[in-house]
Amino acid sequence: MSKYLNPKVDLTFKKVFGEHPNLVKSLLNALLPLPKGMEIVNVEYLTNETVPDNPAKKLSIVDVRCTDNYGRGFIVEMQSLWNGEFFSRTLFNVASMYSKQLDKGSAFERLREVYALALVNDDAFDYEGDDGYMQEFYISNKNHPDDIRKDLALIFVELPKYKPADRGNRAIKELWLRFLTEIDESTQSVDEALTDNPEISEALKIVQRSAYSDGDLYKYNDYRLEIMTQRNAMIRERSEGFSEGEKKGRVEGIAEGAKQQAIATARKMLSKGFSIDDIAEMTGIAVDEIVCL
Repeated sequence: MSKYLNPKVDLTFKKVFGEHPNLVKSLLNALLPLPKGMEIVNVEYLTNETVPDNPAKKLSIVDVRCTDNYGRGFIVEMQSLWNGEFFSRTLFNVASMYSKQLDKGSAFERLREVYALALVNDDAFDYEGDDGYMQEFYISNKNHPDDIRKDLALIFVELPKYKPADRGNRAIKELWLRFLTEIDESTQSVDEALTDNPEISEALKIVQRSAYSDGDLYKYNDYRLEIMTQRNAMIRERSEGFSEGEKKGRVEGIAEGAKQQAIATARKMLSKGFSIDDIAEMTGIAVDEIVCL
């Protein structure tokens, strides 16, 4: 039986960052490029607003909306799979939150910045070269690139591209990224760099499997199944525009990569003493295949 649940899944993500203001404050201060001396001191949650219908709505979580002591607005969401409409949807949500700051007749100088922190568990941007795992979007002047307006800020973090250069680094930014990329159902022990930090330690307790009811776990597994189904559908969609042979090779290549990743996870779980039935349930690999690993 696994000890932890994956913090990137709807149920756990909302519990960690949607119910604990100290943790979302820590995450935002760690990952957002806030001006020096303007770090968030406290946050206040806002009621989630209605967002436009989106074919990918089951794949994203628009779960955390809050303001801080400076009146700035923040949106935090997790995108399990990248969809072409997600960028536009994020921009819409930021612009909507920005415009709703003013009551009718209020002065424009009262407007404060709005930030979107979008954590993407997929490859979202295909830039040439090594541009890292974080992409920042602001309003800028094409003819004067140095004139950047940060009233609306969209920060995308591509989690699969994050690779810790130094696991001994105890900077809170690195610790949050490790929490989001390393903790899942196969985790049995956690590096002390994570457990020694108060915020990360608290987050780890929140995603312990023992903290969830059977009903919660049913919802958790249902969401994971939905993501697997949608991932397969998106693999087919992404193969459009290629010849039949290219499509077949592309789909087979992606499927083989997913299978190899599942096998690697299964081997890791076997080494840590998981039962074969639990491994089969969590990875989707047949029991007779696991026995032969």
